[in-house]
Formats: sequence, C-alpha cells, structure tokens
Amino acid sequence: MRNSWKMMLTAGIAMTSTLSATTFAAELPGKGIKVQPVQSTISEETFQTLIVNKAMKELGYDVQKTKQVDYNVAYTSIAEGDATYMAVSWEPLHDNKYEKAGGDKKFYREGTYVKGAAQGYLIDKKTADKYHITNIKQLQDPKIAKLFDANGDGKADLSGCNPGWGCETAIEHHLDAYKLRKTVEHNQGQYATIMADTITRYKKGDSILYYTWTPYWVSGVLVPGKDVVWLQVPFSAVPGQPDLSTKLPNGKNYGFPMNVEKIVANKKFAEENPAAAELFKEMKLSINDINAENMMMRKGHGSQRDIEAHANGWIKAHQKLFNGWIKAAKQAAVK
Repeated sequence: MRNSWKMMLTAGIAMTSTLSATTFAAELPGKGIKVQPVQSTISEETFQTLIVNKAMKELGYDVQKTKQVDYNVAYTSIAEGDATYMAVSWEPLHDNKYEKAGGDKKFYREGTYVKGAAQGYLIDKKTADKYHITNIKQLQDPKIAKLFDANGDGKADLSGCNPGWGCETAIEHHLDAYKLRKTVEHNQGQYATIMADTITRYKKGDSILYYTWTPYWVSGVLVPGKDVVWLQVPFSAVPGQPDLSTKLPNGKNYGFPMNVEKIVANKKFAEENPAAAELFKEMKLSINDINAENMMMRKGHGSQRDIEAHANGWIKAHQKLFNGWIKAAKQAAVK
C-alpha cells in the first residue's frame, strides 16, 4: 500500500462529508431517491459497506443508515425491495441463499468488488510440525484428534462458523464427507468470542484447530506459515455441488473454492437506476486493504467513528479511482 493506514486514519478524520467539491445537485442521478443498505452482523464488513454508501451519496442518493441483519434476511429483503443492496455477497459461498431468494430474476449482481477471499482449516504450526499433520483426514485418528481437545471429551474442538453464515453448512458437510464425526466437534456460536478463546489457548501453548476466512483479522494475529498452517482436505466436497472442485492451481486443496465478493442489489432498482448499477459493477476493493483495516479494528480502532474514518481515509488515498467510479456511473445515467 502506498500510504499507511495511520496516515489514512488521520486524513479520514479530517475529511468533510463532501468528498468532491465539484459535485452539483443538478448533475446527481440519485437526487431524491432513498436507498436502504444492509449488511451482516460481522462488523468487519462495515468498511466495505461504507465505501459503497459514500459512493452512492456522491451520486446524490439518500442513503439510509445501514441495517445489520442475518444473511438470509438480507437476501430476502433485497429481493422483496425492502432493502436496496448489500456490499458483501459471497460467491459461490452464498449461491444457495442467492438462488433461494430469487436468483437472477430478483437480483442484480454484476462486477466483482473483492477478489481472492479464501477459507479453510488451520492448526498451530508447533503441533503440525511435531506430528506431521498436513491433512484434515488425519484427525480421523482419535490420538491425533485428542491433541486438539479443549474440554476433555476426547474429540478435537474445531472453532467453527456461526449458524446462518453459510460456512457452517460446508463444515458440517465436511465432517460427514471426511468421516470426522466421531473425532471432531464443531463448536458454533459467536465466532469472535470463540476465536478469542482459541487465541488465548494458543498463547498458553495449547494445540488449536479452527476455521477462518480472508479478509478477516484472525490471519493477522495467527499468521499462516509462522504461527499456524492451513490443512488440506483429501478431496473436494462442496454441499449441493458435487462436481465443483476446490483444488487450487498449485494443486493444493483446502476444501473451499476461492470466493469473490460482489455487490448485490434489487434488480428492479438497478434497472431503474443505471448510475447505481454501473457503480456497483465498477467498484473494486483490494483484499489487502480490507485486511489492513480489519487489523486496525482488532487493535482498538473499531468504533463506528473509527471505521467511518478508515473509509474516508481510504477514499482520500484512492481519490482518482473513486472519482473514476463516480464518472462512469454518471455517464451511464445519461446514455
């Protein structure tokens, strides 16, 4: 990154609410149109959402306060027109939710907002090296599984995924596909709380097993290759998509297809608002920038005001790119 996040934070706090002095109300295609953004309850997705919200405001849209809802509710609300858009629609992780809520008939989901979102299982490097553990199938062995037992029941404790996120379905499917039911316990609940406990156990020297994804702060605290290692899986096993391979170009297989994040919007709204549709299609955000912002949150800068400043700082540091999105959106409105 060309600019440090500390500099961006300072710049963001100093920014005024008007990001471009050259914007005139008469030019704004969104003038007088209310929009309702939604996002999940994962606070680390607020940054991505705010950047979209600020771009929409720059086009003149009356952007309402973002509502935090479950992913299933988000898709249903957007499909029915009760909400307008969500900035973090995971593909293919959310494909089932997307299709159940109406698919392409109900949604507009063009362009790719974020590339390179990975998921998978990790264990601490110390245990991996000592017992030569590289593949999750090795946890079929009760002796190996017991190394990761945190509560004394003899099973490996897997710090897993919140119900309703989508990843929990994949994990549950894997436990059956890889014959791990007898030796691995999938711990679900509030992910941030579960991972805080997992990190505490790691710092005490205990063996740990957990699921995570990127972009997220966990991999900034437990650094892959240094503190922890990714586990491979014996074969691809994607729920509902038996022919989908999760093998990467380098031949490794971590059990989850590489995801992208897209902005999903109500289709009718997108058709009636070509400026917004073009904006959603054009916007691009680096996964590295999200990881950096998430780490700032982890280090104590996670209030709404902080995240707002992070978003403002990012825009200021990428003003030319941001202005390009706005220009393309305005041009689409007059075609």
